[in-house]
Amino acid sequence: MKQPSAGIQALLLPGFFLLFVSFGAFPGLAAGAPDYTRLSIEELMEIEITSAAKKPQQLSKAAAAIFVITDEDIRRSGATCIPEVLRMVPGLEVARIDANKWAVTARGFNEQFANKLLVLIDGRTVYSPFFSGVSWDAQDTLLEDIDRIEVIRGPGAALWGANAVNGVINILTKNARDTQEGLLVAGTGTEELGFGKLRYGGSLGENSHYRVWGEYLNRDDGVYEKGGDADDEWDKVQGGGRLDHQAGKEHLTLQGDIFYSEQFITVNQTGLTSPFNEMTGFKSTMQGGNVIGRWNHDFSEKSNLKLQLYYDRSDRDQGFIHEIRDTGDIDLQYRFPLLEIHDVIVGAGYRVTHDDISSCYFSTIDPDSRTDELFSAYLQDAVTLIEEELLLTLGARFEHNDYSGFEVQPTIRLAWTPTPRFTLWGAASRAVRTPSRSDYSTRANFMVIPDIGGGMPAVISIFPNDDLDAERVYAFEAGIRIRPAPQLFLDATAFYNDYDNLLTFVARPPFVETSPEPAHLVIWEQKENGGDGQTWGFELALDWHPLKWWQLKAAYTFLRMNLDPGEGRWDHEEGYSPRHQISLQSRLDLGDKTTFDLWLRYVDHLPDLDIHSYFDLDARLAYQATRNLEIALVGQNLLDRRHPEFTSIFSTALIETERGVYGKLTWRF
Repeated sequence: MKQPSAGIQALLLPGFFLLFVSFGAFPGLAAGAPDYTRLSIEELMEIEITSAAKKPQQLSKAAAAIFVITDEDIRRSGATCIPEVLRMVPGLEVARIDANKWAVTARGFNEQFANKLLVLIDGRTVYSPFFSGVSWDAQDTLLEDIDRIEVIRGPGAALWGANAVNGVINILTKNARDTQEGLLVAGTGTEELGFGKLRYGGSLGENSHYRVWGEYLNRDDGVYEKGGDADDEWDKVQGGGRLDHQAGKEHLTLQGDIFYSEQFITVNQTGLTSPFNEMTGFKSTMQGGNVIGRWNHDFSEKSNLKLQLYYDRSDRDQGFIHEIRDTGDIDLQYRFPLLEIHDVIVGAGYRVTHDDISSCYFSTIDPDSRTDELFSAYLQDAVTLIEEELLLTLGARFEHNDYSGFEVQPTIRLAWTPTPRFTLWGAASRAVRTPSRSDYSTRANFMVIPDIGGGMPAVISIFPNDDLDAERVYAFEAGIRIRPAPQLFLDATAFYNDYDNLLTFVARPPFVETSPEPAHLVIWEQKENGGDGQTWGFELALDWHPLKWWQLKAAYTFLRMNLDPGEGRWDHEEGYSPRHQISLQSRLDLGDKTTFDLWLRYVDHLPDLDIHSYFDLDARLAYQATRNLEIALVGQNLLDRRHPEFTSIFSTALIETERGVYGKLTWRF
C-alpha cells in the first residue's frame, strides 16, 4: 500500500489546524450564521431515543453505550451510503472491502459477514439468517429521509433478541409529516460516477401524510493492490413510500420499498478438472422489497400498545450461489406503569423465514430449501429508586429457534443522574449468536490441489455441523456522560466481554470421495463450538462548540482481544480489528450561506490481513445559492491516492479504496 509520506502528513495536518485557527481569527465570517438545525449541547443531552429501552428516553439518562447520528450529522458528513456514515461512531469498525461491500461490526470480530451486530431499519431486522451478517449493498434508504441512527455498543439482546451480541444499529426514518416538500438531488464525480434522488411528500386530509421516493447510483470500480481495475462497479435503483396517519391517540404507519442492485464480484472458483482454481468474475444481482405496517395506541404518556408486522423478500444471485428468501414477522408490545415506581414493557413476537438456495461445487447447500421459525417474548421493568436520579432496569428476552433451541438473554442496568449535567451508569448482560443456516448446511470447497500423489486431486473443504450450539457472551459495561461546560459534552464507556462457545474450524481425518468424479482426497475441517476469549477496551466521544459557528466532534476507540480457538482455528483473527481508531470532525458556518466541513480519521493496522494503518480526510464545501438550492463539493480519502481497508472472504486479492471528488446539487421545491 502506498501511503502519504511523513513529510506530506507533517504539512497537511498542521495546515488544516492552522486553517481552523484562521477562521477563528475572523469571527465576522460567521455573522448571521444560520442554525442549520444543529443541536446545542443541552439539546443533544436531552435528545429522545427509543432503541435502548424500546420507549422514549433521554439520551443523557440511558444506561447503555449509545451514540446518535442526527440528520444534520449525515448531511454534513458528505457520505453517500449508510456504512460510510457509521464511521463517526466510537466502538464501530467500518472497513470498505471493494466498491460495493463493507465489513461492519462493533467491539471486534470484524469480517465481511460480521455476525455479532444486529441492524434494523424502522424496526425491520436486516440481519441475514443464511450467513449471519448484513448485505450492506442491499440495505439502504434515502439518506435525506433518515431522522436519526441510534447505535448501541454492547449487548441489546434483552430487548432486540439473538445476534445483538456486540451492538444494535437502529436506522429510523422521518415521519411523512416532516417531509412535506419535493426534493431533487443530483451528483457526479470521479468515484461516485452518477447519482440521483427524487422525493415528493404531500397530505391526504388533515391527519394523513405521505411521501414517495426513488434513487439511482452508479459507483466506479476499485483497483487491485498490484494494479488493474477490480471490475466491482456497482449500479442500484431503489424506490419506496410511506404513509402516516395520526388522529388523537392512534398512529398508523404503512411503508415499504423495492430495489434492484447489480455489481460484479471476483471469487476463487474451484473445480476437480483443470484449471482447478481460477479467479472468476460473476455479475451479482440482488432484488427484493418489503412492506411494514405499524399501529400504535397511546393510553397515556406512560402506557401504549404497539403492533408491527412486516414481510420481506430478497432474491440474491451471485453466480455461484442463488438465494431466494421470504420472511414474515409480527411483534406486539405493551407498556404500562405499575405501583408508581415501575415502568413495565412486555412483548411477544413470531418470525418465519423460508429459503430456496441453489449452489455449485464451490459452495454446496443441503437441504436446498428450509423453513425456520422463531418464537420470542420479553419483559423489562424500569424501577425508579430515586425520582429523577436513580433508575434500575431489569429485563430478559426468551426465545426459541430451530437451531440452538431455547435461549434466555437477561440484562441488569443502573443509571445515576444526580444533576442534569452528569450521568453514571453500569450494566451486565448475557447475549447469544445463534447458528446460521450456512453453519448447519453449507459445505465450502475453497481450494483444489491438482496432484497430491498418485494423480489424485485433493479438495480443501469446510464442512457444516448440524449440532452447533449458540455462541455466548457475558458483558460488563460502565459509562459516564458529563457536560462540564455549557458548550462541551463528553461520553466515555469501558467494557469487558467474556465469550464462550465461539465458532472454530477443527481438522478431521482426510477421506477419499468418489462423487463427483474424478475420485479425490478430501482434506477437511468442521465447524465446532471450540473457542473462547475476552475483549476489553474503552470508547470516548466529545462534542464541543468553541464558538457559535464552529463545532468539533471527536471519537476515540481502544480495543484489545484475547481469543483462544482451543483445538481448532479461527475464521476471524484478533488482528482483523484495529486496536486504535480516531475520528475528528470540524464544522464551520461561514456566513449565512456557506458551510465548510472536514473529517479526519485514523485506523490502526490489521496485522492478520497485512493491512497498514492509514489516515483519511474528507472535506465538504457547501453553498446555499438560494433558499431552496444547495451546491456542494465533496472530496473523499484526500490524504492518499488509494489504500486497502479490508479483504473479501471469497478472494485473496486486496482491492483498494481510491481518492474521490464529487459535486452535488440539492433542490427543495
